[in-house]
Amino acid sequence: MKGNILFYGLMLLFILNGCKQADKNLPKIPIEDFFEKPTKGSFKLSPDGSKIGYLDVHDHCKNIFILDLINPDSSKQLTYQENLNVSSFLWLNDQQIIFSNSQSPTDSLRLFFIDVKTEKRQPLLPAQKAKLRWVYPIKENNGSMLVTMNKRDSSKFDLYRIFLDGRKEELIHKNPGNIVSWLGSPDGEVRMAMTSDSVQESVLYRNNSQEAFREVMKNNFETIFIPLGFKKGSLNSLFALSNQNRDMLSLVEYDVSQGKETAVLYEEKKGDLAIDGYSNAIQEMAYVSSFVNRYEKNMFNPFYKEVYNKLKKKFSDSEIGFIDTDLKLEGFLVRVYSDVHPGQVYYYNRLSKELKLLNEDSPKLKDKEFNKMEELSFLSRDNKEIHAYITYPGGKKKNVPVVVLVHDGPNRRNDWGFDQEVQFLTNRGYAVFQVNYRGSLGYGKSFWTAGFKEWGGKIQSDISDGVTWLIHQGIADKDRIAIMGSGFGGYSALYAAAFNPSLYKCAISSSGYSNLFTYFREIPPHMQHYVQLYYRIIGNPEKESELFQAISPIFHADKVRIPILFFQGGKDKYSSVTDANQFVGKLKSNNVPVRYIFKKDEGKRFRNEENVVEYYQEIERFLAENLR
Repeated sequence: MKGNILFYGLMLLFILNGCKQADKNLPKIPIEDFFEKPTKGSFKLSPDGSKIGYLDVHDHCKNIFILDLINPDSSKQLTYQENLNVSSFLWLNDQQIIFSNSQSPTDSLRLFFIDVKTEKRQPLLPAQKAKLRWVYPIKENNGSMLVTMNKRDSSKFDLYRIFLDGRKEELIHKNPGNIVSWLGSPDGEVRMAMTSDSVQESVLYRNNSQEAFREVMKNNFETIFIPLGFKKGSLNSLFALSNQNRDMLSLVEYDVSQGKETAVLYEEKKGDLAIDGYSNAIQEMAYVSSFVNRYEKNMFNPFYKEVYNKLKKKFSDSEIGFIDTDLKLEGFLVRVYSDVHPGQVYYYNRLSKELKLLNEDSPKLKDKEFNKMEELSFLSRDNKEIHAYITYPGGKKKNVPVVVLVHDGPNRRNDWGFDQEVQFLTNRGYAVFQVNYRGSLGYGKSFWTAGFKEWGGKIQSDISDGVTWLIHQGIADKDRIAIMGSGFGGYSALYAAAFNPSLYKCAISSSGYSNLFTYFREIPPHMQHYVQLYYRIIGNPEKESELFQAISPIFHADKVRIPILFFQGGKDKYSSVTDANQFVGKLKSNNVPVRYIFKKDEGKRFRNEENVVEYYQEIERFLAENLR
């Protein structure tokens, strides 16, 4: 009898401990720790692998620092900006760096050339109101480099040659208006260009700079062709991602002079391939990856494979992202991360096996316990398979409060990996549900185009079908569900509040599009060539005004009955402040509980650290009040 009592006592203790483990509450992490801005970043190896350049903050400004791997005592700060940030830099060669500086993304373009040893610098371009894009591969050719700039016309990027001796830049080729990108070949000539009117896309090619470009391929807007780089030893054969005559973006070899695909090198049946994996250093594909496999690599190059396998053994629960390498493929910069690990940057030497930690992405989150991101799928009401992620709070998986976090875009997607916003919400006790609704990128051509003209239709029903599925599975507490998002996600939150309020207890919108007529009027000049594509994805506001009125939340504010938390930036280029004020005014006149946070100096997303902290303080308070 005593044995039975002991047995059942031990069983009860085991069950209680199991319940306690499944119902654990993680320590509350301060908001500031989640959203602290990193100071270090942009790590880049010199071509010979002897030095690492990176950006760090000095005197409140981002500057270039040099870590000397051969002579550590020679490591130093290279620039001393006092009122301007170094916005980007690149190694020109083993001893020289090109960098730009600015006060903000809208500031004037400035470009400099600096010697790492002597620290002597000189301007390459006078300060000017223009944007610059490098032509890949970025390399010096006879004392000059190729770039594109929109200084002649803000909507058109022309091809220029800039000189390292400070001479005035040379306009090489005027953009007729439809060229969206240029690609250089290994010898420094620009032989290829991509054009688009967002309905049709063309590939242009020429044998040399004396010839005119000729069209070698034309695709409709549903077909995607992404050139990655020329094949070593060839001036007409390149690696590309393409879904021409197939559903998924696959790796192909392409003869650009003939405008035809010559080989399919790799395909992933479950989703599109990512655009990483091509190495300019060796002019070949080092690997391929896809977000559907958590970016796990399929390796082609033996040196990359050696490094990847070595580091995967050490960091078995994480993924290894390649940042940079030297020309000999001896030194590598990598980022190690996972869904519960914010990430670290390491230097690894393939020959010496040295592994050096360079940076913690979020040092205040180091060694904290986080919640794993789980993938699931469900069937929509029209039997389409929809994929989603759910992150549970502290192991609780039944009858939990849920925040439906809708991604922006909609032509984006949710990925596996560490997400500060998701972890903040789960740390506060909410499960986070992220739906990759139809129209999200990464699942192939047919899934992407299935979302066209469904902003207020099947995209929204995919989200609500997922929430209904969670309720039926016993995961979500049906009386404690919120919907939240920025941009398109904010639009979805406002849409749900107007058209599906019985499913949600409250809604949070950050710069949500309340008026889709205005959304089209706010498209900036350099994005105008995408307007025709937006007509296909969303609709034409002039020809389909009834559709736009039917799906714009501002015209249906009278239907909203649930509490709303609304954030708006005064410098948001896509969401009108006037519309936001009008929408909030209508809610107040209808006695709908609404909290409106307006920051005149912020854009689509809040950047100022104090504003970011306030943003999440308001969200924490709002959810606690409405999902209690």
